[in-house]
Amino acid sequence: MDFMPVPLQLVLSFLIAYLLGGLPTGTAVAKFYGGPNLRKIGSGNIGMTNVMRSMGWKSAALTFLGDTLKGVIAALLGKWIGGTHAMIIASAGVILGHDFPVYFKFKGGKGISTSLGVTFVLCPAVAPFLVLIVIPIVAVTKMMSAGTLSAAAAFPFLYWWLTKPGPDQKWFVIFAALNALLAMYCHRANLVRLFTGKENKLDFHKINALTKKYRMFHRNNKED
Repeated sequence: MDFMPVPLQLVLSFLIAYLLGGLPTGTAVAKFYGGPNLRKIGSGNIGMTNVMRSMGWKSAALTFLGDTLKGVIAALLGKWIGGTHAMIIASAGVILGHDFPVYFKFKGGKGISTSLGVTFVLCPAVAPFLVLIVIPIVAVTKMMSAGTLSAAAAFPFLYWWLTKPGPDQKWFVIFAALNALLAMYCHRANLVRLFTGKENKLDFHKINALTKKYRMFHRNNKED
């Protein structure tokens, strides 16, 4: 959009991305599968982890895909509207929209899946490393926060290492550093529990049972 002044490109990119980020994927998945009100169960969060604890693997996977896709779309839209800088601004906007959605009194998720989504566009080489950090840590500790916070801590270093050297590299690293700090802030209660040894662990047997329960519920509804 070369006809549009650069400041307007940045503002437009941020606003569109912010509003997109606020769309509640987890809530939509819960309603589709006849699940509980996520605000009133578990952590009260609408993100993937609370969906997993409340409804099982499949619902969590759909939430993860939806939240990740928001990040991908926002970053691509920003790039189309105003190039690299607008793409970075849009990436920040979609994560803030997910974490602090205007639709729900600024109470949203924690932005990890959406951060992964924008990473697929901003610096695709970083994304596999984030996944490789999260999965083994969660598998060993059974604590999602341990995995996601470790990935968040690595975020700026991975961006510094893997983004293309040039005048824009510093902006990618600054974005990654601020995003890591935001993730820490959104996980502040988890951090306290981790340091005090009181963090909640994933119960894989319960998650398996919930997966089966909601799969049967959805199948029965389709037959009706």
